[in-house]
Amino acid sequence: MPSTLVFFHAHPDDEALLTAGTMAKAAADGHRVVLVVATAGEVGEAAEVYRGGDLGTTRLAELQRSASLLGVARLEVLGYGDSGSGDADAEASGLSGAGGPAAFAAVEVDEAAGRLAALLVEEGAQVLTTYDANGGYGHPDHLQVHAVGARAAALAGTPRVLEATINRDLMSMGVELARSLGYEIPETFAPTSFDGWFTPGDEITHAIDVSAHLAAKRASMEAHASQATSGDGSTRTLAAFLALPDEYFAMAFGTEWYRDPAAPAGAGIDDVLAGLEESTS
Repeated sequence: MPSTLVFFHAHPDDEALLTAGTMAKAAADGHRVVLVVATAGEVGEAAEVYRGGDLGTTRLAELQRSASLLGVARLEVLGYGDSGSGDADAEASGLSGAGGPAAFAAVEVDEAAGRLAALLVEEGAQVLTTYDANGGYGHPDHLQVHAVGARAAALAGTPRVLEATINRDLMSMGVELARSLGYEIPETFAPTSFDGWFTPGDEITHAIDVSAHLAAKRASMEAHASQATSGDGSTRTLAAFLALPDEYFAMAFGTEWYRDPAAPAGAGIDDVLAGLEESTS
């Protein structure tokens, strides 16, 4: 029986990096895929390149393209302001003052959760994806997705919440391998320690094989062309990923990772819908 899965993300391109394979797989299997994005992603490195233009409009167009490529049945943008990754970003965007949309990270959790919960109820969603408690790498908007998503699912009675994440242990190994092979690692993706990033492997509950949908995932990433551009000419993370040969791209992105707070750590589940028919019947 077809199910409805809602994927909740902070900015355009987050869906491409974390859940695009799962989305494409679910759509191909006949399920309804709904994508909800909190902001237009109008702040950040690419904003310098688009100074005088409208980066948010560009990124929303890229998001529409990505959603279409992944088989998304419904795309909703909540319209909050991109909080940026720090105070400088917020000040540069004007989101810390009057005149712009409220920065997502500053919005009351219950206010945003109420809006998301209404959509979950309307859609009769069986699954909601959010982010892990670290917000991946600690971005304020990603931390807010974690908090808002958990609250919205509780309000709506959504049966399953999955925290989209990355296997921290494998990521660290992959970065070291890439360095040894001579690949340039963007500074933003090469901290001295990954201890506060994403999720340790032994806490992950779901490992989803999306290798059959890597073409869709790569196309989704390519749709976000603005995020491969940096004002100072440095390599950005998305550009580095897209430069990987197919073999290494498959190694890096052939599995997508989730943590279900209601499941035992290390459960080894390979299907985001596993057990839902029994639990909701």
